[in-house]
Amino acid sequence: MELVRGLHNLSPDHAGCVLTIGKFDGVHKGHQAVLLNLREKAKQLKLPAVVMVFEPQPEEVFTPQSAPARLTTLRDKIELLTAQGIERLVVVRFNAAFASQSPETFIHDLLVDKLGVKFLVVGDDFRFGKQRTGDFSMLEQAGKAQGFDVVSTASFRLADCRISSTAIREALHNSDFELAADMLGRPFVFTGKVIHGEKKGRTIGFPTANMRMNRCSTPLKGVFAVRVQVNGDTYKGVANIGQRPTLNGERMQLEVHIFNFNASLYGQVIRVIPEAKIRPEKKFASFDALKKQIVLDACEAQTLLASM
Repeated sequence: MELVRGLHNLSPDHAGCVLTIGKFDGVHKGHQAVLLNLREKAKQLKLPAVVMVFEPQPEEVFTPQSAPARLTTLRDKIELLTAQGIERLVVVRFNAAFASQSPETFIHDLLVDKLGVKFLVVGDDFRFGKQRTGDFSMLEQAGKAQGFDVVSTASFRLADCRISSTAIREALHNSDFELAADMLGRPFVFTGKVIHGEKKGRTIGFPTANMRMNRCSTPLKGVFAVRVQVNGDTYKGVANIGQRPTLNGERMQLEVHIFNFNASLYGQVIRVIPEAKIRPEKKFASFDALKKQIVLDACEAQTLLASM
């Protein structure tokens, strides 16, 4: 899949496509149905199937404190869209300047001039342009005038499809990982690069691989029994996702202790799959109290994972 980062990297060679615009957060089964139909339409028209996403997502710019937790990072999204057979991903830098352009400019300059769209798939609630004044009806009218078709993602989804990113976040909040996996078409996973931490875990026999949560918020917080994928191998472990209140932590991160694993993982990308929630994150009266709880958490994680 070709990745186009930023509108300045679009060239005349990119004109002519079948396009869908959306968040595609999670690239779940509902999204996959849309993408399958998009590919079929692209094949009929002998044009590339193209996805456009905004980065960061609009809510993360305008209302960061209430923006929904992401199910997938951009890295994950690229990998998943590639697996769906999408030929090109256009990542538009979303900021105040981009949001302030008129809807007419968005249609004429981007969709028509730069992308040469021939078939467009968007949600019927899609809004764009200054003060979100552009809507589905405006796109339909522009399509008739400029020679491209516009359809709603609803017509491209599975029949009676109730899958949504919101429903998946709710399933994760309820620790229903089986339901979340069913809607996603795969287990929910945290993917990231291992960074250096404060190394306090190793002083009590529980060294951790630390992953920074580069998201406005995370769909999961607390202590979990997990499986960890490292270089194609899968291990069992216990993970804390949160801000480590006992240690006065401020940034959101994931810390995972991998059972029976001693190799260094710094700088490597790992995948952490939550299997069961053990408890919420809490602040303990002392580091000694935290140490005792970590031992109990590890024992419970091993018991839960052994039963799965």
